[in-house]
Amino acid sequence: MKYTLRSTILALSLAVALLSPIFAAGTSEKPVAAGPATYKIGVSKLLAHPALDAAEKGMMDYLATTDLKVSYDLQNANGDISTASSIAQKFKSDKVSVAVGIATPSAQALAQVFPATSTTPVVFSAVTDATEAGLVAANIAGVSDKNPVEEQIKLLADLTGAKTIGNIYASGEANGVILMEMAKAACDKLGIAFVSAAISNSSEVKMAAQSIIGRVDAIYIATDNAVISALASIDDVTTKAGKPLMSADPSGVDGLNAMIAWGFDYYSIGLETGKVVERLLKGEKAGAIGTVYITDPTKFELWFNLDTAKKLGYTIPQSLQDSAAVLIKDGKTIRQK
Repeated sequence: MKYTLRSTILALSLAVALLSPIFAAGTSEKPVAAGPATYKIGVSKLLAHPALDAAEKGMMDYLATTDLKVSYDLQNANGDISTASSIAQKFKSDKVSVAVGIATPSAQALAQVFPATSTTPVVFSAVTDATEAGLVAANIAGVSDKNPVEEQIKLLADLTGAKTIGNIYASGEANGVILMEMAKAACDKLGIAFVSAAISNSSEVKMAAQSIIGRVDAIYIATDNAVISALASIDDVTTKAGKPLMSADPSGVDGLNAMIAWGFDYYSIGLETGKVVERLLKGEKAGAIGTVYITDPTKFELWFNLDTAKKLGYTIPQSLQDSAAVLIKDGKTIRQK
């Protein structure tokens, strides 16, 4: 396929605009300050992987810069929905000041336990579509990680000439289904065939990748938590098959062979989440805050693995290399921004 540099640069510049409003638990108590004025923040994270970990850290780092006295109850559901529900019940029993859910299932579990009539605010972080996830209520606010899916897929197709793009998604996670449908719609619009494979948990990801790799020219992976947590297994399949891989989560591609990654810096998602928590603790109503969309282009990162591109026979134009935050070349990770 002939690569049109001007169209892809335009696609990159327009991506941010597309994001405007129209991605048994262990306990760790980490007191930041003691005293009667201390607020207790319960944090329920769906699972541990670089993006969600970065969001959690960003939130805590931001709140450390404020004059608020806070302590944390950090919980990890290990990818299990029933555990996420148990964590939510624990937060209710412990009478947390704010309940934070990182990723859609964790936020949904909190919303079930703390309904709109509750005086405890719920904050979501790294949720693609709050409305579709049922996270719009008087006591709920948070930060969306809705990605420019169409522009991401267009970039992948322009660089590789892919006629058929594959996608793996978690059928039991609202976030995963929404992103799969967005990817399919983007492919339909761009005239690209779309092949998807559904999984129910991370252990099925590699088998799903193997089931479609022979029918696609490239694979696109969205910010689907269950899938992203097993990105290394997809990377192994695409590398052995000599097919390009694009991830919408740059935080998990370092050390892998994925040719392209373009998406949010999840630490920035966390910083914005911390700002929402601060506003709530200082008296603002959650319903008045609603969903926060990040439109600052500096919060996005574009990665290119030039070593992989060379092995696969693709060329990344210099103009795109210059715009990238990170390049991987000669086995080295070079941060440019």
